[in-house]
Amino acid sequence: MAGTVFVSGGSGYIAGFLIRQLVAEGWMVHTSIRNLAKEAEVRAHLGLDDSKLKFFAADLMSDMGWAEAMAGCSHVAHVASPLPANAPKHEDELIVPARDGALRALKAAKAAGVKRFVMTSSMAAVAYGHQGKSRFTEADWTDPTSKDAYAYTRSKTIAERAARDWVAANGGDMEFCTVNPVLVLGPLQSGDFSTSLEAIKKMLEGSLPGLPNFGFGIVDVRDVADMHVRCLNAPNMAGERFLCSGPFLWMREIAAILKAGLGEQARKVPTRRLPDWLVKVTAWFDPLIRQVVGELGRTRDADTSHAKAVLGWEARPVEGTILDTARDMIRLGIVKV
Repeated sequence: MAGTVFVSGGSGYIAGFLIRQLVAEGWMVHTSIRNLAKEAEVRAHLGLDDSKLKFFAADLMSDMGWAEAMAGCSHVAHVASPLPANAPKHEDELIVPARDGALRALKAAKAAGVKRFVMTSSMAAVAYGHQGKSRFTEADWTDPTSKDAYAYTRSKTIAERAARDWVAANGGDMEFCTVNPVLVLGPLQSGDFSTSLEAIKKMLEGSLPGLPNFGFGIVDVRDVADMHVRCLNAPNMAGERFLCSGPFLWMREIAAILKAGLGEQARKVPTRRLPDWLVKVTAWFDPLIRQVVGELGRTRDADTSHAKAVLGWEARPVEGTILDTARDMIRLGIVKV
């Protein structure tokens, strides 16, 4: 299947790979950026046939531009959502644009006669507030009131819940589903990189004094884009939800992959572990660490058997993903090794 599809947040990390795959498969793509002054720059990074791609100005916090962007589209991939590099001063800085942006996109899609709406959610909307649980499925939901949850996890949970509630009440025959990725890594197209890559950057540049007892599910950006395309194409997607993940790795395991694959270029990657007590003390002074201190020693692993069964989707080997991230960071001068 190929038609006309709208992809929100066209300058974003996932959206870039998604747009390239859609154009390669014959889709006409409409995409949004907040400021059309950046259109030429984004087009250059995407490197696509200009005739297959139209840009529109739209912002998560404004009604302007959404109707124009979706005019003539049969499908939507709503990828845009705030992902901050630093802790917000108030959680509403994340919650309001994530929730209201999703609802704004849904209303515009319904008005435009869109048949299929695929929303990028997150494992953050799945795996928090479950004491003693380490493996999760699509049936699980984060409890945004739990001590385990923080601003980003709340924003993704509240946004996905609000979107599903709106579709149930107002969506009619428009099919809605979500893709829920873990930490997204992989190759880079420019030096304007996603916040999700920050952990690899800090390891390579040696700015971490050691390795905290943190871990992440990891998935390749190309596989995330591929899952979105499968959701746009597959039959019977109404109400579906798909966890999008490769294996869960501790930071010490990621560091070992970097050391083994990069040799001398990974000489600044730390090897010693930071004790939990030191991370907790640091959290008193660093609001970003304070947000995630609850991750210490926690495994949040995703069962992706549903995506495999319904979509035929599988994640590629994680070692290549991690090394592709690192090599492109070095190539683009994001880190000096």
